Amino acid sequence: MKEVNAPRPRRTFDSLDQEVYLNLWRTYDLLKATEDALFARYDLTAQQYNALRLLKAAYPGSLRTLELASRLISRAPDITRLVDKLESRGLVRRDYPSDNRRVVHLTITPAGLELLRELAEPVRQCNAAQLGHLSDEQKQQLIALLEAARRPHLGEQPW
Repeated sequence: MKEVNAPRPRRTFDSLDQEVYLNLWRTYDLLKATEDALFARYDLTAQQYNALRLLKAAYPGSLRTLELASRLISRAPDITRLVDKLESRGLVRRDYPSDNRRVVHLTITPAGLELLRELAEPVRQCNAAQLGHLSDEQKQQLIALLEAARRPHLGEQPW
């Protein structure tokens, strides 16, 4: 008969590196689920939200499509489709310079700016739900550790 309060067996990993990585992945998955639920209410993805924020930062100017793709937090394998969806909702506008029709400039529209205004407080609340239980000192330590983990891999992205 199994003891009711028996300690859970410790998970085994091939290495400490693997344990850290899998814990990072598990944490990302949980935090992302919270964010995905928020953005789903607005018929957005996190990547589309990120694109809108980047275009807002450039406003009233614009960003070239490839420049936007390079600035996204996560890789966008189909930036054209991402922009198509935002444009079909009237959140961004494409402009084609007359001197080079291969270049596309993207500008956030007033509707895109309004959506970001509407999302500002819910996003703050989501972030607080995700990590608000950590102290400011813990957050600073986590930022430093994550930056240190990324540092050797910067510039290695295939995109």
